Amino acid sequence: PCGIVAPAGPHASNNRSEAGVSMSKRILKTVLVFFVALGAFLWAVQNLVNLDSAYGSVAYVLSNADHTAYPKSLGPAITSPALVWLALVLILVGEFMTALLAAKGAWDMFACRRASAGEFQAAKRFAVLGCGMAVVVWFGIFTVIGGAYFQMWQTEIGDASFTGALHYAIINAAILIFVDMADD
Repeated sequence: PCGIVAPAGPHASNNRSEAGVSMSKRILKTVLVFFVALGAFLWAVQNLVNLDSAYGSVAYVLSNADHTAYPKSLGPAITSPALVWLALVLILVGEFMTALLAAKGAWDMFACRRASAGEFQAAKRFAVLGCGMAVVVWFGIFTVIGGAYFQMWQTEIGDASFTGALHYAIINAAILIFVDMADD
């Protein structure tokens, strides 16, 4: 037993074949959530190891420099070092929160892999939060704020970050949907 209290869920099948498929899905979901955690952790640590470069990239995007396709912006450029650091810290906190939530979720799911369907579903709580936080970071912060508001797609540095973040957001959204699906 995994020890997570959950409402009664559907009963597991007595059919060994169906039980094997269910266990395989549980393990696959757990592994995917582990990779969400690992990816977020690696992004965050890479940003820390390359802190000056990360700061420079964020400062460049927030400055609206070198925008030729859409030279006018809805809002002012941000050039204050304090605000650039605040934005970078927000990104780092989001990445580390994603890593911690998803790691806790993967651990809980692994611990409950043999539990009832209801217990396993309850064990997904932090996994869903971790995957959701990944979508907030890489879709919300990078794609919406960076891409739509700061038009980061107009520069080579910004476009690379924008494209990578969009890929990561889509992958994490797909994992979120798959993981949150009920298990028998």
